[in-house]
Amino acid sequence: MTALDARPDTTQALRFPAGFRWGTATAAYQIEGAAAEDGRTPSIWDTFSRIPGKVRNGDTGDIAADHYHRTSEDIALMRRLGVTDYRFSIAWPRVQPTGRGPAVQKGLDFYRRLVDELLASGIRPVATLYHWDLPQELEDAGGWPQRETAQRFAEYAGIMAGALGDRVATWTTLNEPWCAAFLGYGNGVHAPGRTSPLASLRAAHHFNLAHGWAVRELRSRLPARCEVSLTLNLHAVRPLSDSAADVDAARRIDAVGNRIFLDPVFHGRLPEDLVRDTAPVTDWSFVRDGDLEAASAPMDSLGINYYSPTVVAAGSSPAPSPWAGAEEHVRFLPAPGPRTAMDWPVDAEGLYELLTRLRDDLPSVPLVITENGAAYDDYADPSGAVKDPERVAYLHAHLAAVHRAIEAGADVRGYFLWSLLDNFEWAYGYSKRFGIVHVDFATQRRTFKDSAHWYADVIARGGLRS
Repeated sequence: MTALDARPDTTQALRFPAGFRWGTATAAYQIEGAAAEDGRTPSIWDTFSRIPGKVRNGDTGDIAADHYHRTSEDIALMRRLGVTDYRFSIAWPRVQPTGRGPAVQKGLDFYRRLVDELLASGIRPVATLYHWDLPQELEDAGGWPQRETAQRFAEYAGIMAGALGDRVATWTTLNEPWCAAFLGYGNGVHAPGRTSPLASLRAAHHFNLAHGWAVRELRSRLPARCEVSLTLNLHAVRPLSDSAADVDAARRIDAVGNRIFLDPVFHGRLPEDLVRDTAPVTDWSFVRDGDLEAASAPMDSLGINYYSPTVVAAGSSPAPSPWAGAEEHVRFLPAPGPRTAMDWPVDAEGLYELLTRLRDDLPSVPLVITENGAAYDDYADPSGAVKDPERVAYLHAHLAAVHRAIEAGADVRGYFLWSLLDNFEWAYGYSKRFGIVHVDFATQRRTFKDSAHWYADVIARGGLRS
């Protein structure tokens, strides 16, 4: 019995709706390893992580959490948690190594086995087609700034629908296209490491187009019961003050951080102010007739990834910025309060603000929290326990914010905690731990942190204790 189990039982204060989906999430490159096995070829992250200085300590995802060989062990962890759903991503270069042509059967078989074991364990699989691991060969041909990449993505979506459509009922096309476009092509801190404002805007458009084309392809191949979605890391943007200049700074970030995806996907249009703001960078002539209509293919829900809010004021950013069209007009400021090991502010109110905004802006669109969590410097103590009270407090506050948003009318259908496992945290390598399961990367030993025991209790109760 843990200390969490020994706490006195109290009246259930925050119960979530019946049928609420309780899940956890991972991404292929961050956990799978087996980077050169069974036909998998390099992705942009395999290449990027080998560039000196790009990833802390020179870490790569070659082994990561070795999930490729430990799938059954990790599904057993999910059963212990009691999750109803598991959100995973498919490694594009594992199933279609060049990003073109036929699939590799060994790659498809890995995901078939994963899904079959999930279903046998009573866990609903939620498949994400793209979590940033573009096949390197497609990047060599121009990557996401090129229209052809969107076409290749739609073909890949069709392959996966044909392989798993009889098993997977929920599909997500893209995860956080803002990060992939602006951190990958704008300021170069993510793969592929390019630094071109124009390339980032072209990539953002082609992500929207890829999403729409993939939705169409999925619909044509999946059973009618299947759900199709998109996951965005929308920004809860706050102006420092109510001055006109600060409010305009927030508007600029909302345009290039949120509405650059929301407006094409849900309304079939580009935000007019975004086009004006980015005029020094592009005239958007790469947007062809019919593109915005294609991008707005109807889908069943919207996934929201949230970690912390963004506070801005008028002025020039003192550091290189991925925010095309905003660099000379916006300063980013630290939000007050405690911070995680990522130096991100802990502010659950931002999640409430975001959900109630979407309630008003997209009233007919069901919402799912597809990522929410925190990194802390936790470790196994001499007894083998991993105590992470800061993470428990973070998760409790954010789930309470979700509950409050539901009470206020937001149609939130589920919550996926990030992340199941400690993993390869992109440019931070293995130095940051988001998992509720501790991974000793030298031995691959898995240990439930206190936060895992806490989350299992939340799932079993269907909500939070008082």
